[in-house]
Amino acid sequence: MSRIGLLPIAIPRGTEVKVNGSEVVAKGNKGELRRRFHPAVSIALKDGCLIVTRSNDSKLNRSLHGLTRSLLANMVTGVSEGFEKILEVNGVGYRAQKTGDKLSLQVGYANTVEFPPPSGISITVEGTNRIHVTGIDKELVGETAAKIRAIRPPDSYKGKGIKYLDEKLRLKPGKSGKIGKK
Repeated sequence: MSRIGLLPIAIPRGTEVKVNGSEVVAKGNKGELRRRFHPAVSIALKDGCLIVTRSNDSKLNRSLHGLTRSLLANMVTGVSEGFEKILEVNGVGYRAQKTGDKLSLQVGYANTVEFPPPSGISITVEGTNRIHVTGIDKELVGETAAKIRAIRPPDSYKGKGIKYLDEKLRLKPGKSGKIGKK
């Protein structure tokens, strides 16, 4: 049995969830999310909790059981609390700033890189080197943060570039074959 799929999802106060067949709509103080799920998995609302069950034990249904429960839990958490990813810009002369609704990055290229955030995502810059990506859809927040990081991934020798705040970099040693010449 799926250990994740069997766990009920508690709905916090101020959050409203409607189940119409295979479509689920979640509304909270942060916004509204709507998603359609596979019909092999049924979703029920009982006693302020969402319960996910599957019709049979085929391999597809077993894999969809835990996936559906995780996606539902992310929807409920997103509309009630929201999600955030923090990126850090490291390097001499590297900086980030907010220009209108776009993110402007100076990360070692000849020109400034402009990044427009997708709808539903807000980007704020703390100082000149911290970027906060927030939103209610966990997938979209993670995808947007990954696209920003992909503009200049961290260098493996000096660590220059854009990295996640909690990311640990393994730096390679430089040239060690040099012998002190005079």
